[in-house]
Amino acid sequence: MMDNAAHILVVDDDTRLLSLLRKYLMDNQYRVSTASNADIARKKISGLYFDLIVLDRMMPGGDGLDLARNVRAGSGVNRHIPILMLTAMGDAADRIKGLEAGADDYLSKPFEPRELLLRIDSILRRVKTEKVEDLNFGDYSFNLERGELLKSGKIVNLTSGESSLLKSLAATPGVPISRDDLSLSSGNQGRAVDVQITRLRRKIEEDPKLPRYLQTVRGEGYVLWAD
Repeated sequence: MMDNAAHILVVDDDTRLLSLLRKYLMDNQYRVSTASNADIARKKISGLYFDLIVLDRMMPGGDGLDLARNVRAGSGVNRHIPILMLTAMGDAADRIKGLEAGADDYLSKPFEPRELLLRIDSILRRVKTEKVEDLNFGDYSFNLERGELLKSGKIVNLTSGESSLLKSLAATPGVPISRDDLSLSSGNQGRAVDVQITRLRRKIEEDPKLPRYLQTVRGEGYVLWAD
């Protein structure tokens, strides 16, 4: 799997389908996180960056429509996460409700796995053509879609691992993210996250030993502070 593979959150209360979708999407070179209900999904969205949410329409403890509305009403880049809604309710009125709640596309159950892949690919390609907000901190500007870091308008060279890690942190500025979650989100493994953090600090901090932007939060993980 490539370091820059899109990260997808699959939300469905059907644990068997959840497991099958996770394996299928990972076999097709996506990074995948899962949530079996809306509450778990909200917690993951608040702490990680996702390129796409595949969301079940009907779930106990809060349905997909409510979660889609919450995502769209949020702040920062997460409110722009594209949403593909899955549902066993396939009539026009229900599709309209999903789109009105903020879904970008709609797929009725049962569905062909290949069609799901084509829908995902279409959404991600479309998103790449849209304007994405930059995150600014000090003399730096980071574009989440391109994974591109600029200092005073000049490109700062990043490795793919550094870019993926910075993308995860920049998605929720001011919110600490644990090493384990960063490993999952960025594709870096275990202690490799610490190594990448050290390298990033050398590139963005005036004094890497006393970081201003990329800080450690004891017991919680790492956090990126933006302007």
